[in-house]
Amino acid sequence: MFSKNIKNIVLILIVVIVCMDTAFAEIARLRCMWREDPTTSMVVAWDQIVGTNPVLYYAPHQLQGQRFEGYAKARIPDKVLQIKGMNNHFVRLTGLTPNTRYFFKVNDNRGSSKVYSFQTAPSSPYTRLSIIAGGDSRNHREGRINANKLVGKLQPHFVLFGGDMTGADNDKQWPVWFDDWQHTISKDGKLTPIVVTRGNHEYANKTLMDLFDVHTKDVFYAFTFGTDLLRVYTLNSLIPAGGKQQRWLANDLQQNTAVQWRMAQYHHTIRPHTKGKPEKNEQLLNWATLFHKFKVQVVVESDAHVVKTTYPIKPSKGPNSYEGFARDDENGTIYLGEGCWGAPLRAANDPKPWTRASGSFNQFKWLFIDRDGIEIRTVKTDGADLVPHSDPFNVFAIPSQLNIWSPNGESTIYVKNKGAASPVNYGTQNFTGNSFVARTTTIPPIEIKQFNASLVGNDIEVNWLANREPMQLQYEIQRSIGGGTYMTIAKMQGKSNNSNKNPTYQFRDAGLGITAQGKYIKYRLKYKSTNGQVSYYHPPVPKLDGESKNSQKVTVDNNGRVQIKYQILEDCAVSFQLFNDRRKEVFRNQLINQEPKNYLKSLDISQLPKGEYVLVVKAGEEEIERLQVLKE
Repeated sequence: MFSKNIKNIVLILIVVIVCMDTAFAEIARLRCMWREDPTTSMVVAWDQIVGTNPVLYYAPHQLQGQRFEGYAKARIPDKVLQIKGMNNHFVRLTGLTPNTRYFFKVNDNRGSSKVYSFQTAPSSPYTRLSIIAGGDSRNHREGRINANKLVGKLQPHFVLFGGDMTGADNDKQWPVWFDDWQHTISKDGKLTPIVVTRGNHEYANKTLMDLFDVHTKDVFYAFTFGTDLLRVYTLNSLIPAGGKQQRWLANDLQQNTAVQWRMAQYHHTIRPHTKGKPEKNEQLLNWATLFHKFKVQVVVESDAHVVKTTYPIKPSKGPNSYEGFARDDENGTIYLGEGCWGAPLRAANDPKPWTRASGSFNQFKWLFIDRDGIEIRTVKTDGADLVPHSDPFNVFAIPSQLNIWSPNGESTIYVKNKGAASPVNYGTQNFTGNSFVARTTTIPPIEIKQFNASLVGNDIEVNWLANREPMQLQYEIQRSIGGGTYMTIAKMQGKSNNSNKNPTYQFRDAGLGITAQGKYIKYRLKYKSTNGQVSYYHPPVPKLDGESKNSQKVTVDNNGRVQIKYQILEDCAVSFQLFNDRRKEVFRNQLINQEPKNYLKSLDISQLPKGEYVLVVKAGEEEIERLQVLKE
């Protein structure tokens, strides 16, 4: 009897020990945002449900287990506030690396949370940005959850939120709003930063300071992205538009005229597109006039609960004006809005002569921004469950089933950077030794040399040298991960001038050495001619002496076949050439009349001897793939 009791006691102790070892820190309602430089900082916040003494561990790589000493940094909360029905904890991280994904966990006296992550903003002015902008989520949970789910699936660099998160700004509604915001977390645990605006249903500035750690008591502020690519202004419609706020806006715009793009967000619409909403003449006078003077290209408004896009417009009292605005396609500002993240929809019954399109449905705006221009889309957010998740390495691809509003057949509004360099015609491609020569009858031949991609710390560094580079050249750096589609990740202006005809270039793909571990990564350069013809530079056929570390290595299966993935962009013939270790061609095959799409082909090389080979795939005359083939 005594022996049996001892066994029972031991069994109970084992169960208790196992439960303690697998206990989790109970945190909820996560969010991330910025107080300072978006490229090197992040604020991570959560609601501490139970447990004490939480510590956030973070690192630019995955976290394993529950103990991180030696390979992750630890931070205790900088601020703790019991407010709006939550135990809000804020950790302010600084000194981070730009464009880098950081993984984090929270440990407390009860255990360890699951792993989450966030990504700092790019610092390179040549890295494209994806931004979602909208507002007014206060009433209908189904509508705002749909929009939140699409944020998690589209994975933008950040969200601009135009205010009116809840209806009553109280202890009951805010925890529910943050529960719904968790749908913006991607399926692999990545949080999207939010840049918040005060709406009239946030009853005090303090609400945003307490829940989103906004760093200014007046809740108007600005962030710059990509060094000089974009500056975003967040204004406060619930305090006077003039006075202190107007002086700050005018001064900041004056100081940032060198930034390529400027955009603003605020809550109250200046000219609502629904009847019954008041006009905001104070904002027209104090803000819109500055937008025009300092060439603010895009503005996002909320509050009216309708949908609108305008043509470029400017403040005007002239004969062609209407309600204080006139169309100005050359120097005007495009106004977007007006809410619809789940708030009650209103009738879009007050269009203007300068309105491009208006409607009434749940939606947000999705913008792509680079040095060449801005692309603006209106996304209908209902039916979010039908939309697949974006490829995290290609967030600019439009997922199938995503419902893009296309009034009058126009799904995208393009804003061109009038200061961008004109494209140059590079003619056709010819390979000479280890360099690329593009020949044309109108400009001297350009030669790309020493093109190389190498791992430097957590980044991948791409370098090349240009010989006889024409002036006003622009490069597009494109990347393919795991054999996938090439995407443009950066645009870089050529450096050539009368005294510098052989410039060198360097681009850092920040953090990719960590986030894409185990994946094959390829880079190429893209050129676009004045007549629209697109040409590419691929690195030449690799040597087989181990010098080229960026070439994909594939093996031949037991049947003597090798699998090849590739993509072609237009109807053409596709050829396959295999070279042995003496650079002699030993195999050639060609497929004619291939249509544009992704391919997976199998080549039979069973008759060739064992050894190392290089396989070159060409679409027409353009080399599109290079693989090292090992036949054992």
